[in-house]
Amino acid sequence: MFSDPEHNIQQFRLSPGSSVVDLGAGAGYYSFAAAKAVGHDGVVYAVDVQKDILDRMLSDAHHHGISNIKAIWGNIETVHGTRLRDTSVDAVILSNTFFQVEDKKGCLDEIHRILKTTGRFLLIDWSESFGGMGPKSSEVIIENVAKDMCEQHGFTYDSSIDSGAHHYGLIFRKK
Repeated sequence: MFSDPEHNIQQFRLSPGSSVVDLGAGAGYYSFAAAKAVGHDGVVYAVDVQKDILDRMLSDAHHHGISNIKAIWGNIETVHGTRLRDTSVDAVILSNTFFQVEDKKGCLDEIHRILKTTGRFLLIDWSESFGGMGPKSSEVIIENVAKDMCEQHGFTYDSSIDSGAHHYGLIFRKK
């Protein structure tokens, strides 16, 4: 893996007891790291469109003694697709997923809808195509374009994190 979820989540500075959503959770690497960061009083909602992957991720979480992850089979590209309430979560993670999202506006609108007024959003994505890993060159969303898209959809750029040699990491706040 080119990007270290534990390291990236540490830089995101999640507070114990927080509610976090991992959009496009996949195998759950970011969900697991976030679950540790928010502790037993916090919750991580792992949202993915692939139910079998969510089932496997929950099984792995159980095996590792992680009990504060809730799986949601949902669509991150449509408003209300996550099935979460409006302004209900403290933080959203979207890692290695944005380049795959067909309806980027819909995804950003859903993130904006579910984030609390004081919420933060961590976007990590590929900065390049790397020897067959990650997206094709034509699918890479360069950092400045991703930043502009987020700012046009209700977010204010806050800071960047060091997310590895082939990724960028941007933190946004809800406007």
